[in-house]
Amino acid sequence: MSRVCDLTGKRAMVGNNVSHAMNKTKRKFSVNLVKKRFYLPEEDRWITLRVAASTIKTINKNGISAVLKKAQSQGFIK
Repeated sequence: MSRVCDLTGKRAMVGNNVSHAMNKTKRKFSVNLVKKRFYLPEEDRWITLRVAASTIKTINKNGISAVLKKAQSQGFIK
């Protein structure tokens, strides 16, 4: 299973480790994914999502309903 955020589509990025001598080697910047349960009051049920930590902060700010609606409009969920 790939490490992708269910709501925002964030995935790993590729970059370089740069030493003091400016030697560059490839590396990967992984996403900080967390498996989290959210309660949907409209549907009176719990859902489990793998989301990035930054997405959890967005959910706390805007609410799960608004974030789900935006993710659906952007095509990340059906």
